[in-house]
Amino acid sequence: MTASRPAVRAATPAAGWGVPVPAAAGNSMDWVTGYGLVAAVALLFGISGGMLWLVGYNYDGLTGNPATKIHPSTYLLVLMFAWRACTFGNPMGYVVTVADRRPASALLAVMSIVLLVVVIVRQRPGMAGMIDTFVTPALLVLMLSENDEKTFARLQTVVHVIMTANALLALVEFATKTLVFPYRLDGEVFANDLRSTALQGHPLVNATITSIYVLALLSGSKSLSMPLRLGLIGLQCAALVAFGGRSAMVLTIMLGGCYVLIQGLRTLRMGRVNLLGAALGFILAALIPVVIVLAASYGFFDALLERFVSDSGSANARVEMFDLFQHLELRDLIVGPDIDLVESMRRISGLEQGIENPIIRMVLYQGAFFTLLMVFGFALFTHEVARRCHPGIWLPMLGWLMLLNTSESLASKTTLMTKFVVIALALYPARAVVRGRQATPLPALRHPRA
Repeated sequence: MTASRPAVRAATPAAGWGVPVPAAAGNSMDWVTGYGLVAAVALLFGISGGMLWLVGYNYDGLTGNPATKIHPSTYLLVLMFAWRACTFGNPMGYVVTVADRRPASALLAVMSIVLLVVVIVRQRPGMAGMIDTFVTPALLVLMLSENDEKTFARLQTVVHVIMTANALLALVEFATKTLVFPYRLDGEVFANDLRSTALQGHPLVNATITSIYVLALLSGSKSLSMPLRLGLIGLQCAALVAFGGRSAMVLTIMLGGCYVLIQGLRTLRMGRVNLLGAALGFILAALIPVVIVLAASYGFFDALLERFVSDSGSANARVEMFDLFQHLELRDLIVGPDIDLVESMRRISGLEQGIENPIIRMVLYQGAFFTLLMVFGFALFTHEVARRCHPGIWLPMLGWLMLLNTSESLASKTTLMTKFVVIALALYPARAVVRGRQATPLPALRHPRA
């Protein structure tokens, strides 16, 4: 009786939910789910709104079929979730099990769906944004709770390959002054903005994701060799200049520089210096001035200096947005003011480019109560993701939280949070996955009579 108790306890959470489904040893996901998740991530990182417009899919615009306002990767992820739930033996059993493993993710998904209904009923903007911005990353974390090592290895490869291709395309666009997949709003291209758009679409989205990826290469990505990581970091930093994100560049230099300095001092204190790595470091340090001079001679830094000299009113917009609260009553701030009033005040204040802070924008468009709920769910979700990663996750996590507050980001429709979740979970895998074995698989479903 004593020897049989662990098996009984393992089956208890799912007991009575359906028919027996054997758990595969060493791999808890079926191949359709595993490759489906990889395909969804490839679509997420590799397909922008500019690409979708070329095939008649108006993702970034305000007009058109409402079904096109959701990214194709979201549709595929929902399909994989439904498939995995069915192959598990019983959909409700799967939902209950993954929700028990990742309660904060489940809470964020449920909260976002409920608030989506509220947005629809109140006829507020941002219906599609609730799905792509919050539901999709929560759903992805729920599915990745199985910690399938093969899937995580494939996700790492996809992230590295697409981010490398993204940086190379950005540099080609910068050199040729030709955007391959320009950002479009209802088909209209911003002719005056020649910043590279590459595979991620908008230049600021590119800058944010590239900055997070660089920080992840510094403190994560332990499966890559040091020379390869240094090469990728150099490539991504060059692409940052092409994207023109000032906040992303400054933050990457500050956080990345502090991290390298701290790690270097720690290594010297321990007295364990790799001679090959030290030699490579001195060679790179000697070549840096040469590279800077060559880049400057070809005008590589002209666009960068122009961005810091002229920011198209972005800095002033971050000051003007606080003046909007003076024209609103307390009740309007709590439940959300009239949308037409907010739009009028925004244009009068010269904020045509938007309100460049997610919390301020969400309060103005949805109300403080709505915003408080979303901030609460986001905080729990972020903490849960960080707990499932290696300690080095604090570096890109800090950069992520700081960059979020430099644009509308999560207050509008975006795939930024899903991309960050993929980078965090793929490049800072759980300890069990790093050791070459997976975590405890989902319990096999058993028939009540068994």
